[in-house]
Amino acid sequence: MGTTPDSLEINGVVIPPGARETMLIPVSRRYTAAEVSLPVSVIHGRKPGPRLFISAAIHGDEINGVEIIRRLLKRSVLRKLRGALILVPIVNVYGFIAKMRYLPDRRDLNRCFPGSTTGSLAARLARTFMDEIVAKATHGIDLHTGALHRSNLPQIRVSLDSPGSERLARSFGAPVIIDAPLRPGSLRQAVDALQIPMILYEAGEALRFDELSIRAGLQGVLAVMRDLEMLPAVKTKSRRAEPFVAHGTTWVRAPESGILLSPLQLGARIEEGQVLGMISDPLAEEEIPAPAPRAGVLIGRTNLPLVNEGDALFHVAVFERLDPVADAVNLFQDDLDPSS
Repeated sequence: MGTTPDSLEINGVVIPPGARETMLIPVSRRYTAAEVSLPVSVIHGRKPGPRLFISAAIHGDEINGVEIIRRLLKRSVLRKLRGALILVPIVNVYGFIAKMRYLPDRRDLNRCFPGSTTGSLAARLARTFMDEIVAKATHGIDLHTGALHRSNLPQIRVSLDSPGSERLARSFGAPVIIDAPLRPGSLRQAVDALQIPMILYEAGEALRFDELSIRAGLQGVLAVMRDLEMLPAVKTKSRRAEPFVAHGTTWVRAPESGILLSPLQLGARIEEGQVLGMISDPLAEEEIPAPAPRAGVLIGRTNLPLVNEGDALFHVAVFERLDPVADAVNLFQDDLDPSS
């Protein structure tokens, strides 16, 4: 387990043990001459321990992670922190301001890592993040949500072949872990190349606060920190079930264009051949079923009822044993239900 040095330096600012620092790391200037900066909060514990970075809004419209970090910063238990916590609530500042996923040049920041100092705007932002944040850390958590008009069940995406990452994934406590390959240009791939354990948390929908997803994310981050011994262990035992690993997922796409009607909620148990929704024309003259090709658990779905042929409608995670997974998902949702 890595340990913090006597002092931690980010963007030329030295944060000694026991100190807390908020800073803005310059990224570029707008054509209006206004400065664009990464907002960063660093908490350096008095005692040595891991250095954990937590990032959100790499896609500018994915805002649940921003709220997770805001709530984390208000937790009094951070006074007992060992090691260092490096928090970046808004990585894609451009997209966040514009309420859009991409940067002004329409590039996906999460396909531009590790970046470069002389490349595109996205590449330069990625390089700044790698040099000033990732390079100072021993572990990482990246917070995401589903895309626009699409919701995700709280889940962890990780490469189980990456040393140390499976431990983070299991300690987070989300009911579903997806063993996902590393995508070229992604933050996960760039961090993996540095041999830093990292997980990606997916939950909720773009441009929407989802209370269950936020609660699950905050609880998961704290659980990881306790497992890394950055925070004191809790004495009360949780009744949350062990997470299950999905080694495959499948998308169900619209067989025709039309209006999608489906009663299914995230976390639903899916049987092979089950009709997940019906696609109707506006005159109600024809209804076409969208069946599930495999059994599994519903981990993602579109929220937009107007669909075109080929649109992704439902995302189903596939498991060797379905009954215990479905039970674990139900328990997880019951525990974090905002109405309970």
